[in-house]
Amino acid sequence: MSKKTRILVIEDESRMRANLVTILRMEGFEALDAPDGAAGIDIAKRQLPELILCDISMPKMDGHAVLAALRAEPATARIPFIYLTARGDKGDVRSGMNLGADDYLVKPVEIDELLSAIQARLERRQQFTPGATPRAEPTPAMLLSLGLTEREAEVLFWAAQGKTNPELCVLLDLQLTTVKKHLASIFQKLGVENRTSAAAMALEKFNAS
Repeated sequence: MSKKTRILVIEDESRMRANLVTILRMEGFEALDAPDGAAGIDIAKRQLPELILCDISMPKMDGHAVLAALRAEPATARIPFIYLTARGDKGDVRSGMNLGADDYLVKPVEIDELLSAIQARLERRQQFTPGATPRAEPTPAMLLSLGLTEREAEVLFWAAQGKTNPELCVLLDLQLTTVKKHLASIFQKLGVENRTSAAAMALEKFNAS
């Protein structure tokens, strides 16, 4: 019998936590859960899950402190970490991504979006398994050689990871009209007509690195 992929859910809202655990178990994952940040860190260190879903606003220790603590430990530093957040927490999202979070999901989480984000991060994690030749972590700087500005590279970096325009506004602290202008400029510079084609070029850059 093959070992199930272990995912830790750190969430203080009991109903939300229970729903996430149920979804994960129905999809064949081994789901662990913690009601607060401190408990989540303890479980993560003992159980070493393959991925962590973590709320930002929690008692005792918020999601940022959890991420910082886990990134500081060699055993947990590379565990994919996805934030769960309310759409209005713009500052929280940006702070979390700067700390090294891999992605964020907006509550209430759509099942398809949840599973897609998990799959993408687990596939990325496999590149760091023993014996594998790891690729460099994708960064916006990798896209500068496409002739983009630093801000355009940031926009394309997140667009290539499936983020919508409103989500780009949150991540990069931009107005929607500014995001659209950056995307139009990106399309023109890359000689493409849409974000799908632009994202494909970005992914080619990441895979070549």
